[in-house]
Amino acid sequence: MMTKIEYEQLGRLNEPFFTEIKLAVNKVIESGWYILGREVELFEIEFAQWVGAKYCVGVANGLDALTLSLRALELPAGSEVLVPSNTYIATILAILHAGHKPVLVEPSEKTLNIDWRQLPAKLTNKTKALCLVHLYGSACDMKEILEFSSAHGLAVVEDCAQSHGATYANVQTGTFGQAGCFSFYPTKNLGAMGDAGAVVTDDERVAHRLKYLRNYGSAVKYHNKFVGYNSRLDEIQAAILRVKLKYLNQINEYKNHLANVYFANLCEDYVLPHRSAGRHDVYHIFPIRTPRRDELRTWLADRGVKTEIHYPLPPHRQEAMVGLFNDDYPIAEKIHKQILSLPISFANTTEDVMTVCRLLNEFSKN
Repeated sequence: MMTKIEYEQLGRLNEPFFTEIKLAVNKVIESGWYILGREVELFEIEFAQWVGAKYCVGVANGLDALTLSLRALELPAGSEVLVPSNTYIATILAILHAGHKPVLVEPSEKTLNIDWRQLPAKLTNKTKALCLVHLYGSACDMKEILEFSSAHGLAVVEDCAQSHGATYANVQTGTFGQAGCFSFYPTKNLGAMGDAGAVVTDDERVAHRLKYLRNYGSAVKYHNKFVGYNSRLDEIQAAILRVKLKYLNQINEYKNHLANVYFANLCEDYVLPHRSAGRHDVYHIFPIRTPRRDELRTWLADRGVKTEIHYPLPPHRQEAMVGLFNDDYPIAEKIHKQILSLPISFANTTEDVMTVCRLLNEFSKN
């Protein structure tokens, strides 16, 4: 019988929480209050406490979390925002939607996060912010980045879509800058059962403005102070997130366990995620790199193991970005050609991961 290991199984992932989730959802349905009610309010309080921030504002999704945060900062129109060249397209789209210019900065080939050493070369008098991405669940080099941003008066927005619970120097991602932006897309370590997002901040002004922007620019019904959006965290999704938030530490610990199985058993032919003291990763994704990526992926699929590629194309190669970026980004190009995401779901077993290791090592020998 052929091995069958899924990359992700959302039904199986959520099964341990079904009973509590059904009760929570039924409570919302029976309440008759479905938009910006008690569940959103309580989730905002609980998630802010969990992250270690003063405020949390629930929004419709991760892209809106980024876009509205950049709007809430009130940067000059057309400001340049430094952003990693190997991020998911949403980070770039948010900068554009907020009316600013994304400036791509190459990542460190070791950490895969933005390389702080490259930041000075991209700085101009129009640079007003950094949009960092804690990619794959690993925190950026925050000490050096904050020193740079402070020296040049730059706002810092953190894309934490993949880093729920990741820390740098025992401080959670999302709490270093002016805004920490989270996606709760169903596959995330803290995943909803639909689209959902949130912004955390210690800045009362930013939180205040975000609450207007997510709700048509209004705090009082039919009175609109700003040009806003319809980007409200759904009551039912908030209720689901409140249930799963209680188990997020457990989910993160389990994914760390699976990551340690990979680290202990994979041969040296693969470039594995970088680990360093003072950082706690949450392994939303476990990316390896190999020049034989496409061949390996097909070989694994033929043996029943599903993998993903995060991401096949870097942002500057996307059709939507034609004419926007004129420089070369060789490190991003190399990463995107070699990277392969291995199964590391809360729904995967230790035996699944051991099987993947065995097959990877077998491929290497061949």
